[in-house]
Amino acid sequence: MKLVSRFEAATCSSAELHGLLGQAQLAFAVAQRGSQERRDVLESIRNIENELATRAPAP
Repeated sequence: MKLVSRFEAATCSSAELHGLLGQAQLAFAVAQRGSQERRDVLESIRNIENELATRAPAP
């Protein structure tokens, strides 16, 4: 999976972000421990989750 930057995440809809998050979680699960791919996927997950958090409605 290619790295999803914070800028890229900001251009996606919430539905797209949820889809990407699922794909990233699956990619993380199968990536070899300690690999660059796994680090990239983890960073993508962080970027996606951070973007989704900025869109969350305030209580």
